Amino acid sequence: MRIVVAEDSVILRDGLVALLARRGHDVVAVGDGDALVRSVTEAGALPDVVIADIRMPPTFTDEGMRAATTLRAQFPTLPVLVFSQYVETRYATQLLAGGAGGVGYLLKDRVAEVRDFLDAVRRVAAGQTVLDPEVVTQLMGTTTTDPGIARLTPREREVLELMAEGRSNGAIAERLFLSYGAVEKNVAQIFTKLGLEADAADHRRVLAVLRYLGA
Repeated sequence: MRIVVAEDSVILRDGLVALLARRGHDVVAVGDGDALVRSVTEAGALPDVVIADIRMPPTFTDEGMRAATTLRAQFPTLPVLVFSQYVETRYATQLLAGGAGGVGYLLKDRVAEVRDFLDAVRRVAAGQTVLDPEVVTQLMGTTTTDPGIARLTPREREVLELMAEGRSNGAIAERLFLSYGAVEKNVAQIFTKLGLEADAADHRRVLAVLRYLGA
């Protein structure tokens, strides 16, 4: 894959480049939000995924996240993985609001295994949504009541919360000690209660997560 990494910490940036390059990926690294926007818009072809920190020069507030949301608004299908120490719910909601998938938000201090990070990069590039549980928790604190969500059973809410973290049906089954078929039935009920009918692209999983997060 062609990957653009935006990270102001030289050590972490070099570490991410080395990690991804060893897996055969073509990596472009930048150190601020403006350079991130330029590296994507002037490249001629979109990267397979953008990995961006939030706080970068010159003010170290939200330059990286603003660059990511700007790119996502211009290129709605551009996969973006936010990799930061902080949760910015307003910008996270903006990234999720497009409904196209290909969005991730991981917290640096909570990634315990390299393989988990690499798996998240792969899944975001494939159009999936991958969110750290803490990000899900904080986003839920900003939501309003959705009648469809209110109709879900406690078990269906558990399943939907794990879907919001980007877990597959198999992973949900393992986590909740359910059969794969039971998870499939819960997912089908979630779609029904939220009024999400199948379409050609079948984005119901992403749409269900967005409803749950109030995006």
